[in-house]
Amino acid sequence: MNTIIKETTTAVLATLLFALVLCGIYPVIIWGAGQLLFPHQANGSLIEGSDRKTVGSELLGQNFTSAKYFHPRPSSAGTGYDAANSSGSNLGPTSQKLIDAVKQRVADYRAENGLAADALVPGDAVTASGSGLDPHISPKNALLQASRVARERGLGVDVVKTEIDKATTAAQFGILGEAGVNVLKLNLALDAMSPKK
Repeated sequence: MNTIIKETTTAVLATLLFALVLCGIYPVIIWGAGQLLFPHQANGSLIEGSDRKTVGSELLGQNFTSAKYFHPRPSSAGTGYDAANSSGSNLGPTSQKLIDAVKQRVADYRAENGLAADALVPGDAVTASGSGLDPHISPKNALLQASRVARERGLGVDVVKTEIDKATTAAQFGILGEAGVNVLKLNLALDAMSPKK
């Protein structure tokens, strides 16, 4: 009987010790290190607008539909860009629903950006990312939208292309992923330089 009590006491004390260390001390240390070393990233990489209000995160895509804005990738997250419902469509390459959706998106993209009926359209302009929340588009996608955005804002195309270059990030460490343009940052930069319509 004494052995059972001793082993039970040891097990309870070990459980309490590990709970204290792993559920209390360790998370506080990690949180503190994040706040000290990477405060912007640890707090969601939030972006503030010109009025100092949070307008989004540089890590999460948002939907922009006005012609004066660069448009992001399509999203299958919930009803679109729903961070609580992050997901892809899970449709395979032989899915007729996906094929029809992409065909429609290609036609819409060409019409919206004044492109020829046979102009090549970047894949990221017509397909959703795996999360449905990708904040980046390819530089080629951005350049194809530049004329529309410049016209709608009354800016020169060269000015808009310069902003695209500024908002373009290279592949991480030079090898991981591809160059991308953060749509939210680009649209905010353009809002700051042109009057709102």
